[in-house]
Amino acid sequence: MKIKILFVCHGNICRSPMAEFVMKKLVRDLPAESPLADTDFEIASAATSTEEIGNPVYPPARRMLAMHGIDCSGKTARQMTARDYEYYDYIVLMDRNNLRNLRWILPADVYTRETSGPVESRKVSLLMDWAHKSRDVADPWYTGDFVATWDDVNEGCKAMLDQIKPLFQD
Repeated sequence: MKIKILFVCHGNICRSPMAEFVMKKLVRDLPAESPLADTDFEIASAATSTEEIGNPVYPPARRMLAMHGIDCSGKTARQMTARDYEYYDYIVLMDRNNLRNLRWILPADVYTRETSGPVESRKVSLLMDWAHKSRDVADPWYTGDFVATWDDVNEGCKAMLDQIKPLFQD
C-alpha cells in the first residue's frame, strides 16, 4: 500500500517544503511496530502560485530544517496541478488563502466538494485542522518567525500521521 501526501502553500519555498520534509522524517522514524511501518509513502510539496517556481527552499526555512537534522537540498518550488489532485491521496494546505487559490487549479465541482465535511473524510484539508485547531500555519514570509512555523508544522504533521494510522490498520 502507498499513501501519497502533497503539502501546499503559496510559493512552495517555506511552509509546504517544511511540512514535506518534517513528514518524511516522521515516517522514516516510525517504530517497527507501527501499523504504518510497512507502508510506502510518497510525500511532496507544491505552490498555488507561479511566483517562486524553480527556486530552492528559502534559506531561513532550510536552516530551520537543518537545525533539526533534516536535509532539503535539491528541492525546488513547483506549482500544483489538477493532475496532482487526481494522483495524491491527501492535499494538505497551509492556510485558507491557499484553499481559495485552489479554485483556479481544480474544477469547480471538485473545489466545492473538497471544502466541506470532516477533515478525515476529505482529500483536501488544512494542516492545522488535523490538530483540531481552526487556524492557519504561521507564515514566516511576513513575520520572520520560523520557530512558530516549525512548531505548527510539527504539530500538524504528527496529528495527521496519528489520525491516518487507524485507517490503515488491519
